[in-house]
This record gives sequence, C-alpha cells and structure tokens, in this order.
Amino acid sequence: MIVGGIYRKYFKNNLFMKIILFFSMIMILTIITFSYLMYQVMSEAAVERQMDVQKSAIESVSNYVAGKYESVHRMLRDMFRDRELAYNTAYFLEHPYQDYIRYRLDRFFSDTGTGSTTDTVQYFRNRVEDDHDIMSLMLYSADLQQLYVYNSFKQFKIVPTNASRSYVPEVMYLDEDAKVSLPNVWIRKTIGMPETPMYSVRVPVNNNQSLRNMGQLVVYFDTARVQESLARYKDNLKGQILVLSGKGEVLFDSSGMYYGQKYPYFEQVNSVYDNGTIGNGLIVTKLTQSQGGFTVLSTVPEEELAKTYRGLRNTIVTISAICIMVAIILPSLFISNLAKRTYGIVRFTRQVRNGDLTVRIKDDRDDELGLISKSFNSVLDNLNIYINRVYKAEIKQKQAELKALESRVNPHFLYNTLEVIRMRAVSQGAKDVGEMIYSLSMLFKNYVQQKRNYTLKDELEACRLYLELFRIRYKDRLSYEVYCDKELETKPVLKMSLQPIIENYIIHGLRTDRADNAVSISVLPSEGRMIRAEVKDNGRGIPPDRLEEIRLGLHKPDEYAESFGLRSIHERLKLLYGETCGVEVSSVEGEGTTVVVTFPELEEGDPNV
Repeated sequence: MIVGGIYRKYFKNNLFMKIILFFSMIMILTIITFSYLMYQVMSEAAVERQMDVQKSAIESVSNYVAGKYESVHRMLRDMFRDRELAYNTAYFLEHPYQDYIRYRLDRFFSDTGTGSTTDTVQYFRNRVEDDHDIMSLMLYSADLQQLYVYNSFKQFKIVPTNASRSYVPEVMYLDEDAKVSLPNVWIRKTIGMPETPMYSVRVPVNNNQSLRNMGQLVVYFDTARVQESLARYKDNLKGQILVLSGKGEVLFDSSGMYYGQKYPYFEQVNSVYDNGTIGNGLIVTKLTQSQGGFTVLSTVPEEELAKTYRGLRNTIVTISAICIMVAIILPSLFISNLAKRTYGIVRFTRQVRNGDLTVRIKDDRDDELGLISKSFNSVLDNLNIYINRVYKAEIKQKQAELKALESRVNPHFLYNTLEVIRMRAVSQGAKDVGEMIYSLSMLFKNYVQQKRNYTLKDELEACRLYLELFRIRYKDRLSYEVYCDKELETKPVLKMSLQPIIENYIIHGLRTDRADNAVSISVLPSEGRMIRAEVKDNGRGIPPDRLEEIRLGLHKPDEYAESFGLRSIHERLKLLYGETCGVEVSSVEGEGTTVVVTFPELEEGDPNV
C-alpha cells in the first residue's frame, strides 16, 4: 500500500523518475549479478589455490617420509650388494655376538684395502651417523631373539628378548608386515627409547642365499623433522597435515592433536579417492604411498577455508556498493539536469500558451534540448515578426484609407450628397460636372464597400475612376491607359496599392500647360509567381536630390516622413509579403516618372490576403 502510494506520488506521471528507477534497477541487478558471479569465480579460485598449497604440502611430507623409507631399503640393498658384508650380517644375526666377534677376528685381514668395512656393527653405525634424522636403529635376530640397538648417540647395545620374559618376539612376529608405523610401546620400553614423537620403518632381513628370514631392520625417525619439511608452507597452510599408517595410526600431526592415536575418521578417509569432505565439515586431500603403506592427509575445516575468501567477499561487497552508488548517483544527476531543462521548456510553452510571446529559453547548449530551445526561440521571433508585420500593415491600411477619405464624414452620407449634386448638375445641362461627380461617387463607393476578396481588377477600377475624374476636369489635356493580364485580374491584392501612385502623379507630376499628359498602368506576371505593376507618366519628373530623399524614405520611414502614399504602399507590402515586395521609383526630371510595384501572386484563401 505504501509502495503504491509512493509510486503514484513520485513516479506515475514523472517520466524522468521512471527512467531513473528503471535504470537504477537494471544497474543494481547487473552489478549484484556480476558481483555474485565474480565472487563465485574468485572464491573458487582462492579455494583452489589453497588446496594447491595443501596438496603441495602433503606432497612435500610424502616425499620426505618416502625418502626415509627408501633410505632404509637402500641400507639393505647396499649391504646385499657387498657379498662379504651380506655373509657377515647373516652370521651376525644367526650366531651369538661372541661367536661373531671370534669370526670377525679370524677374518680380520680379509677386508684390508677394500676401501669399505664388512663389519655389520660398524656398517649400521655409519648409517646412523650419516642420517641425523635417525633417532634409533635396531636389528632383531629371530633365531636368537635378541635386539641389536643403536641410539642417536651411536651407542650399540644388545638386548635379549626371551619370549618367556618379554612380549618383543611376539610383537616382532605380529608386526612383520608393517612398513611405516608407530614405534611399538613394548619395544620402546625394552630398549629404553624416549617418549619423543617418532615413527618407524620396518624391513625384513632375509638370508641372501637361503632367502630364509633372519630378522628385521627397524629404523626410528624423529617426527619433528617432518614438521621442518612444511616450513616453507607455514604462512599459507590451513588445517592439519597428518601421516597415517596402514592401520590408521597417526604417525605425524602438525597440530599435535592425534599423534599416537588411531585417526577417528580413518574409515571415511579410506572412502575418499583423492579429495572430498568427511565428517564435521572437514575438506580432505590425501596422498597414499603404497610401497611404504602410509597416507599423508590434509584436513581443512570448511569455516577455516572460508576465511581465505572472506576478505575477498567483503572487498567485493564494498566495491559493489560503491559501484551501485556511482551508477545511481551520476545518471540521476545527469537525468535530473535533463529533467530541469525539460521542465523549463514546459514552463516556457505554458507562458506562450497564456499569450506571453516575449519569453525566451536561456539554453545555449548544442545538444537536442538546446536545439529544441533555439528552435522555439526562433519560432517565437518569426511569430513576433509576422504579428508585427500584419498588425502594422493593418494600421497602414487604415491610415491610407483615412488619408484617402481625408475626413471622418460618413461615406454613405457623402455618397448620397454627391448623387444629389450630380442630378442637379445634369438637370441644368452641366453634363461634364455630372460625370465628374459620378466618377467621384463611384470612387468613394469602391473604397467604402467591404468586399470579402479585394482583387487586382477592383484596384485598377479605382485607378481608372480616379483618372477619369481628372480627365473630365482637364478635358483633352490628360489621357490614360490601363492594361492587365486577364489571368491576373482575379488575384487578391492589397487595397490602395496603386491608387496613391496615380494621386501622386496628378498632384505632383501633371503639367496643366500641356495637352499631351499621359499615364499608363501595366500589370504583368513576373518570375517566381510575382506580379509586376508599372505606372509610367510623362510628367514633370523628380529632381535627383528629391528622388534620393524619396528612395531613402521608402527604406527609412522613421527618418523621412514625407511621401506618405508611396511609403504606405511600400511598408505594407514588405510587412505582409517580405523583402522581395515593395515599391521602386525611377525618374528623369522633365521627362517623366516610372513607379514599379511588386507583390506576390496570391490565391483566394491565402492567410496574407
């Protein structure tokens, strides 16, 4: 309900608010969608990078432990490659130590100059000295049930393990197949090893000739050395790194939580191929060493793994929020400015609609709204010019009519009075006076009549009546000629557009001392659908300086107030029809004057008629 009210109040009838709302929704949805996809891709990439770190770490641990496992096997291989050493080792494990000492004394000089020792005791002591990761090395004689032990201080001791007094023979028998495993607790107690975390590598020792099992070689390695193999990953490593034996015993735990115990999720780990998720939201990556029988495991809690991209999520959310704000605020400012300019145009049109044609839009920009504003201003300018032209033309028309009548006498009264005088003159035999009065009355009647369409024929008839009046007045001293193209007679023209020219000729150009006064009116079509009316006489003509004043008066009516008739015709034609229309005067003093009037060829119904 509230949302609907807000929409109706601010958006329903507001196009620009709709645009802002629509654009904002699109931008928000786009940015959110893009941010979500980017978050998914980048978080997956971050997880993948972290899992690569975890995988590299377990590979490093696996390579280290596998290397130790291989080094124990290498001890036996090197031993069996030396026939004398192999024979001595077999004698060592199958006979009491005192017999071995006597045997070695008997063969003391046999290994002189060989460059290597064939003494089994010394051989394994050298191996302990060479590898600092070895905490203890133990040879078990199955026949004698004795342990031959080397500790980290290279000390050698013999520990009897009679089955009646110790569990060691049984343990050694049960663990015969073990490869990499935890040190057996009974063995640790028997040989007095410290409680330091360690793991053992067990390898059976067989007779090189009979292949009969003679015992076992067990090497104990310091677990702390495994931790050192993870040193380069400590800044990026997550969760735990564990080494599990084939039975699930934890040989190494980077967190120290499960060492020496059976891993609680061992069964679930076995069901995972290379990586996956097990109980309690642990993401597992494992690497199994089949030869050594151990598994290196990386476990990372999902929450801890999520921390790797939590900062990324916050960064993306912050950037997205900033992008949304920028994507909304900047277009909103732009559209608001556009709306402000548009509303300005709307207010302007309302003012024009209310009749105020003096307003103008103040917008000088060159964009679309700027062009609209300039077009409106231009239309108003042209409209004002047109209104002024028509208005002033009407005023000039009225002034011309009033000037022609020269009085405010009721035209009908004047016409009736002239008719009475004409009839009186005819009744007394003054026929010429009657004709003059008739011409005058018809002339007045022609001007008085309010015709719907005033044509060129009407204007020429008014000129003819005026000339006829003065032809009778001066008898045979004035002649006139009127010619008009038949197609032009019905064309609408401005009233009193030629008669004032005839009047000027009668007043200023007629020579009463001559009998050959003549005036001609010729109306012909011109180029561009124009009409050219030429009034030519052979009267006094106009002196050059006076002719210049008349021409200036046509172009600057405010500075030169004379020649009202010609100025009236010229100004009205230009106001109504433009600069191509008007009056042109040419004259030669003593020879006559020619006045050319140019106006458009109009049709009935034209707005300028």
